[in-house]
Amino acid sequence: MNARTQVTLDPEMQRRAQARAAELNISFAEYVRRLLVQDLGEAKGKRGISAIFDIADAGPVTNIARSKDKMIAKAILDEHSARGRKKTSLKLKTGRR
Repeated sequence: MNARTQVTLDPEMQRRAQARAAELNISFAEYVRRLLVQDLGEAKGKRGISAIFDIADAGPVTNIARSKDKMIAKAILDEHSARGRKKTSLKLKTGRR
């Protein structure tokens, strides 16, 4: 999300900056943003959608839509066992709806 900022400029500086933005065929706001990126560098932590998808490229192929109940149950049992509790068996109903 973008934040709105108000900046006070000397009238001559504003005129020159607006003229330069016009030369570049960009808005005054875009001109200011580019100057900030040039001085500060790109914002860190902002990532594209690829940061969410394709994060695992190793291991067996799975069908999450079909196997999600079993996968969740296994993760819960693994976490339960890792905390030092006795192992329990869990039986799931896996029928198509």
